[in-house]
Amino acid sequence: RLLKMEEFFPESFRLDLKDERNAFFELCKEEQIWICKPSCSNQGRGIFLLKNPAAVNTLQAKLQSTEENLLNKRVPYKAPQARIVQRYIHQPLLLEGKKFDVRSYLLIACTAPYVLFFAQGYVRLTCGNYDAASDDLTVHLTNQYMQKKNSLYSQLKDETVWRMENFNSYVNEKFRKTNGLPKDWVFTVFTKRMQQIMLQCFLAAKHKLDRKLGYFDLIGCDFLIDENFKVWLLEMNANPALHTNCKVLRDIIPTVVYESL
Repeated sequence: RLLKMEEFFPESFRLDLKDERNAFFELCKEEQIWICKPSCSNQGRGIFLLKNPAAVNTLQAKLQSTEENLLNKRVPYKAPQARIVQRYIHQPLLLEGKKFDVRSYLLIACTAPYVLFFAQGYVRLTCGNYDAASDDLTVHLTNQYMQKKNSLYSQLKDETVWRMENFNSYVNEKFRKTNGLPKDWVFTVFTKRMQQIMLQCFLAAKHKLDRKLGYFDLIGCDFLIDENFKVWLLEMNANPALHTNCKVLRDIIPTVVYESL
């Protein structure tokens, strides 16, 4: 069964498409949080939060000014970096008070014929406790590149990444009874949902893939779980980080690379 977008993907708009841009600015009149990010970047570069109408108005004015300059050719022609805005999920499930997401992997091993594999990844946590109102991006973005900017990182770095087995045990212990979850929810319901979403995204994009013998790609897929245990796809990364900054990553990343090859 194909999922509807709203079942797994936060409401999002492309700012480089006029219709979507206008729809977003029309919608965004009240106090709500949106996350704005470049569509072709990684490591949290260029990401910022839009936390109130004033911030949205500032962004709108900046985009209009850029567009007018391009139309009037006042500056050498260079299209601005494509961005998306995505509705911020402000009630995420927390692990020991910290925000987290899950990085798992989709390997497109072959495109002629199509061969796909799924690999469990790891859990990425923030150094500090979650506060939706915080202006500190290290509270909102979980990747290692961003967490390194937190003053606590050097002493907490091995706590910012959990194995999926640890995550599964934690969910069994802390949430299973109170939320009526099946045993090993992480390795059953959650894993199946990740696979279902990855496959649907692949089917949506496969017609754009170059199909040549020997072509493959390892894609990092980031999932967030909210406090109702709904699974959200945040993004898919064609250039996933393969750094090994901490103990868990030193075990997981080489295995993912080795098994991919």
